[in-house]
Amino acid sequence: QVQLVESGGGLVQPGGSLRLSCAASGFTFRRYWLYWVRQAPGKGLEWVAVINTGSSGTYYADSVKGRFTISRDNANNKLYLQMNSLKSEDTAVYYCNARRPYFNTVFDYWGQGTQVTVSS
Repeated sequence: QVQLVESGGGLVQPGGSLRLSCAASGFTFRRYWLYWVRQAPGKGLEWVAVINTGSSGTYYADSVKGRFTISRDNANNKLYLQMNSLKSEDTAVYYCNARRPYFNTVFDYWGQGTQVTVSS
């Protein structure tokens, strides 16, 4: 059974930091590219960051570049998002997503999300 379970969300003041975690099970974690995706209230999904299988490549949305850092631990099937200098516009539900193209299909798994609220 595939599971992605996010944790680490909460309420933080502007300028503060949070570290999100995502624990994965039920699939070959090291073979998947991993994403953080967020959804702000009343808005659509927004891609935030991605990391490749071996952690040699990371990519960020312009809105979070220089403030967020994505990382992974393949030995323990964990994905992380370190979020610094948080702004009110970072308020959203954050989802971890694992994706792997395989021949003519794509394996695509999602967590249930964790709420991040940035407010004074």
